[in-house]
Amino acid sequence: MNPIKNIAAYRFVSLDRLVERRKQIRTWCKELGLSGTILLSTEGINLFVAGSEAAVDRFLELLRSDEPFRELEVKASYSDLVPFRRLLVKIKPEIIAFEPSGLGPRAGAAPKLPARQLKAWLDEGRPVRLLDVRNDYEVKLGTFRDAVPIGVSHFRDFASQVVRLPQDWKEEPVVMFCTGGIRCEKAGPYLEQQGFRQVYQLDGGILKYFEECGDAHYDGDCFVFDQRVALDSQLRETDTALCFACQMPLTVEEQASPQYVPGTSCPYCYRTPDETMQESIAGRERALRALADPLPGSQPYENRRPVVVPQRLDGVTARQLLTALFTHVEAPVWDEVFAAGRVQRRGESIGPHAVVLAGDRIENVVPGTVEPAVNPAIEIVHEDEALVVVNKPAPLPMHPCGRFNRHTLIYLLNEVYRPQVLRVAHRLDANTTGVVVLSRTRHVAGQVQPQFERCEVEKRYLVQVAGHPEQDAFDCGASIGAIAARLGAREVKEGGLTSLTRFRVLERRDDGTSYLEARPITGRTNQIRLHLAHLGLPVLGDPIYGEGVDPTAMPTLAVGDPPLRLHAWRVTFWHPLERRHVTFHARPPAWFEAKLA
Repeated sequence: MNPIKNIAAYRFVSLDRLVERRKQIRTWCKELGLSGTILLSTEGINLFVAGSEAAVDRFLELLRSDEPFRELEVKASYSDLVPFRRLLVKIKPEIIAFEPSGLGPRAGAAPKLPARQLKAWLDEGRPVRLLDVRNDYEVKLGTFRDAVPIGVSHFRDFASQVVRLPQDWKEEPVVMFCTGGIRCEKAGPYLEQQGFRQVYQLDGGILKYFEECGDAHYDGDCFVFDQRVALDSQLRETDTALCFACQMPLTVEEQASPQYVPGTSCPYCYRTPDETMQESIAGRERALRALADPLPGSQPYENRRPVVVPQRLDGVTARQLLTALFTHVEAPVWDEVFAAGRVQRRGESIGPHAVVLAGDRIENVVPGTVEPAVNPAIEIVHEDEALVVVNKPAPLPMHPCGRFNRHTLIYLLNEVYRPQVLRVAHRLDANTTGVVVLSRTRHVAGQVQPQFERCEVEKRYLVQVAGHPEQDAFDCGASIGAIAARLGAREVKEGGLTSLTRFRVLERRDDGTSYLEARPITGRTNQIRLHLAHLGLPVLGDPIYGEGVDPTAMPTLAVGDPPLRLHAWRVTFWHPLERRHVTFHARPPAWFEAKLA
């Protein structure tokens, strides 16, 4: 197999006609079949190129025919395969990124120390400070004995780490080194600006040192920025691999780790499923906080409230549709909405007598909508490929309804989980806090939601009530009416829907209140609150069933109101993918002070 010649070179020189030079260099490389990366800027050239020896030599001959590159020096090595996938010729602001910009050899280059002279200094034990200016992941593979790494993950951060160097270094000889020398060209002037009086740079870098001195005083290999990953002191490719996921170079021993899965993970980036989940959750919660500052519905916007015509109302008029679906809205209100042209179908206004068909999407367009404030402090309890489980704050409605659209749990979550559309498996009242389960796909929703509908899910709530129950454990089986009354409230009604809630006293308090655990066996609307009110133990802070209810009050509490003291504490159900029962908890709110077993 014919060996591939690999060259690395840079030259700081004033360049003009960058576009023209880029086009010419790209043409030469393509004609010669070369691969690699070439960077051009007004401050010079930086290149890594590979191909057949004849092609590389011809390229250098052509490049050096351009006056600014006549003195270009290269470092060469050989490999069996081309270590670059493609050719890139780019124009950049700098050929090596560095902050502050503008520094380079023309700002005052540090003296260059030949490789053999550095070896002689080290052989004789001459006092000298060795400063490795490369990135930490490069240093990991090898460096000079007793060298101090600057401690960066990217060279642009070099300046920020200089202040950590010992002050006495400013009066001592400091020899910088990097792979080929280009980074030292910028690090040197900066060190001198910071008061270092005897700064040298290793001429040609580690690769030139390997070429002339082998591995004397050097332990390990040298990282290179191509598919070879690392070279030994004989400039031969080593068995070092690069992690596709985190770009960390890996030794043979590290590649033997069970945490190394090519293309997926390595010992440096491997995360347990729980760690992965927690990192994802942290990112989602940061996105939620950003979304809520300010709340998305706090500024006026056009609210398009959709209605899909159900089959049972196929063929009715638009006015009949709205009055049938929204029985709590008086008919004259809809007349005003139609008169204002706010009822639309496919973006066009329709009148009250327009016939609608099953499946039609009708929108009530509400301009200048500003929604009431809510508590957006959603905590994500769990996340996997099937489910999202959250601790819902209050007040916060679950779905768009009434005065709320963007200020709802599902709107906020769907904004940060896009393009996924989460589906709520069950519901909590706007004023109730606690655990809510959402499905991440329609398929999962089809397996989780029916468990709630069939009352196969074990739910436990924490609640604070007025009064002291006589018994430590008791049930309420009062039937609940199916028809909503004022503000959507339900009533205990003989012959109504069968309902059952089991209660357990957790603590009776001196202030005349009690903490209870509630287990709703059935799942009727407002079941726990209604049953407790029926038993003469109303939930504290309940705006509908509580003591001294204001008949003009809104059903959703305002931010700052005393909270409804009802919290969905835990839920247990069958996980459709894990094929087992799982239990999720939502940490108790601040008002709950009893001990939990």
